[in-house]
Amino acid sequence: LKSSPSNNEEKEAQTQLTKSDELQRLHSQALSAYQQEDYKAAISLLDEILAVCVWDAELRELRAECYIKEGEPSKAISDLKAAAKLKNDNTEAFYKISRIYYQLGDHELSLSEVRECLKLDQDHKQCFSLYKQVKKLNKQIESAEEFIREGRYEDAISKYESVMKTEPEVPIYSTRAKERICHCLSKNQQATEAIKFCTEVLQLEPTNVNALKDRAEAYLLEDMYEE
Repeated sequence: LKSSPSNNEEKEAQTQLTKSDELQRLHSQALSAYQQEDYKAAISLLDEILAVCVWDAELRELRAECYIKEGEPSKAISDLKAAAKLKNDNTEAFYKISRIYYQLGDHELSLSEVRECLKLDQDHKQCFSLYKQVKKLNKQIESAEEFIREGRYEDAISKYESVMKTEPEVPIYSTRAKERICHCLSKNQQATEAIKFCTEVLQLEPTNVNALKDRAEAYLLEDMYEE
């Protein structure tokens, strides 16, 4: 205003000041909602602020936290990826993205994100610890799949049993391992065992197509045509 005190400039300045006050008020409300664990309200307020402050990494990280609490991991990933680009050396964002992918059972993407974190800081304790875990799990799964391609079903079963020991905390890895064990047993004509494993998977995921196909194959081996 001092540089050009015309009426138009004054109106524009007043509008911007009012908008700025409004955004600060929304920001306080969003933080308050977050602290009271009302994540839906916080998300809605942060949506309004981020429509204007598109490049604010901190706000995106806060909204990502809310999405995680609300069980919307894919939306959290998209905010965290933006935050990783907006803020230099954002190891924390890469770590969180990697953890979310890991929890979702996407070990390959988890591995590539945690590597990005270690490129920025090779001594990052959390990233290094996660990296070791994901790398070990990834190697076991790759090795098991290689055995399946070679028709070495016993070896593949043993590898997938190791996968379940490596990651007992995240249920999706046990379910995937059982699904593949069921496949190997069916291919190896161990029908009774195959039916048992496939049934376990189908109790958790009734529409799992692979387990349904493999259990059907096992029933055929046992002449259980109705089943």
